[in-house]
Order: sequence, then C-alpha cells, then structure tokens
Amino acid sequence: MHELAIAQAAIELAEQAARGRRVRRVTIEVGEFSGVLPEALSFCFDLAAQGTLLDGAELDLRKISGLARCESCAAEFDVSSELATCACGATCLVYLHGRELNVKSIELFECD
Repeated sequence: MHELAIAQAAIELAEQAARGRRVRRVTIEVGEFSGVLPEALSFCFDLAAQGTLLDGAELDLRKISGLARCESCAAEFDVSSELATCACGATCLVYLHGRELNVKSIELFECD
C-alpha cells in the first residue's frame, strides 16, 4: 500500500514546515490518474499522524480531474480515462491535469 508511504512523507514535510507547532490541516491535491486512492490515503494519514504534531489534524483531499490536449488538433478537453481519444479521432494526447500529487497547504494552530 503506497498510500502509507505517501501519508508518512506528507506528515514529515508538514512537521518540518511547522517547526514544532501543531498542525491543524493539510491539503493535498490528488490527480484522478495519480494511482492514489483517496480513501486509503485518508485512512493511512490518520494512522501515521498519531503521536506526531499532526495528531488529530484534518486531511483535506482535493481531487484534480483529468484534462488533456490533442497533439493533432490542439483541442483541450476533460478526460475520465487515460485511454481517451480526441473528438478528431487522434490518440496522441498530452495530459495537462490529473496526474498531480501535491501537498498544497499546511495550516497551523495559532500561537498561544
């Protein structure tokens, strides 16, 4: 389950950025074609965060839909499969969105 390794990496990144402060929320962008299962990532995140500065932190997962550009006609269109074809019939596509996996933001608790 690579979602556990992804969750651990995100937690490590957030802890480094937090510099000893508790983390309230981590926002991660997950592309539709990234190969990451959001439900599994959420489950792993909660487990891996226990006993860290992220214990109890909210995980905000934002799904990024697929978007491609046809190399033949330059049309851009939404795609729901990596086996998509353009309306012109071409199969050579450049995927512009949908493969992302980014820690978008880290929100900390206010100082006491």
